[in-house]
Amino acid sequence: MYEYQKNNRFFAQIADRIKEVGAKELNRLGAQRISPAYRGIYFDADKESLYRINYCTRLASRILAPLVWFNCNTTDQLYKKAKRINWLDIIPQESTFAIFSNVSNSKIRNSQYASLRLKDAIVDSFIEKTKKRPNINPKTPDIWLNLHITSNKAIISLDTSGGSLHKRGYRKTSVEAPMQETVAAAIVKYTEWDGSAALYDPMCGSGTLLSEALMHFCRIPAGIFRSNFGFKFMPDYDSGLWAKVKKELDRQIKALPEERISGSDSSARSIDIAKTNILNLPHGAKIKLRTLDFRKISSLSNRVIITNPPYGIRMGEKQKLDLLYKDFGDFLKNKCKGSTAYIYFGKREFIKKIGLKPSWKKPIESGGLDGRLVKYDLF
Repeated sequence: MYEYQKNNRFFAQIADRIKEVGAKELNRLGAQRISPAYRGIYFDADKESLYRINYCTRLASRILAPLVWFNCNTTDQLYKKAKRINWLDIIPQESTFAIFSNVSNSKIRNSQYASLRLKDAIVDSFIEKTKKRPNINPKTPDIWLNLHITSNKAIISLDTSGGSLHKRGYRKTSVEAPMQETVAAAIVKYTEWDGSAALYDPMCGSGTLLSEALMHFCRIPAGIFRSNFGFKFMPDYDSGLWAKVKKELDRQIKALPEERISGSDSSARSIDIAKTNILNLPHGAKIKLRTLDFRKISSLSNRVIITNPPYGIRMGEKQKLDLLYKDFGDFLKNKCKGSTAYIYFGKREFIKKIGLKPSWKKPIESGGLDGRLVKYDLF
């Protein structure tokens, strides 16, 4: 019996700065005994809730099912313990697998070498039992395995998500350095937008914030385009239950009213990309997009404004960005009466350039940057 089968305990990988909303989401999806930890959240779930969480979570990047945990001081110990696992329970002979590892504060210090020793154990186990080597695909495997070693304690887990959940599948093309979907989803969650006011993004880029807002409002499961869930490789996988869960959740998708979500960008190329991506989503055709500099918008009153302005600074561009943020602050103050704006600043130095008093600030990391989501009530 594997660890997760003993206690129905799983681990959701969620960025530290969004664990508060992540815990609420897990609870809404059926998780119990929720306990935040480093880089994620532990929780209990029955099979139905596990399938629902994988299909619907917008904030977690992976859901891990622990197979075995043990004291681990050397790579030889890792190899011997891993080799005793009946890997045919997890990895069918014709399937491919890959391993991702993290190691901290332990005698084993090299995560790549730890991955290699785990791989050797799996391969040798297969050869002994089947006389054949298993197939390894480091980029797009059928099965992802996770090895986590901290303070000389190792956990080997099956990734029940089948790869990072931030890859929704609707984004077919993108602008440079797009916002990750889980970050955009967290921003939408923090706005508490319920659709009662129209939502607008005046610097929408490739449309990730608009796409996540659409999925949130229309109750579109985040995994609607995903076919390869890792939980299908769990020894106790229930295909009938998964079909039932998926059918029930798909039935809850609702339509988007006209002119409820819209956006613009000064770049025609970005708008073309945003249209391509958004049209992949159910009801995406109802999102109105146009090529337009925010400075030329006559009014955005009584709206929810949500946006992620550019902040990448190349040589000679800082003055242009300083001016852009000043102009955007003037736009919000003069043309957005009665609106509430939620602005994500990838670099906090630009917050003061807006020239408006924030209602609150939330720290959210994105692309390695310690950014801030800032709320402005515009009167």
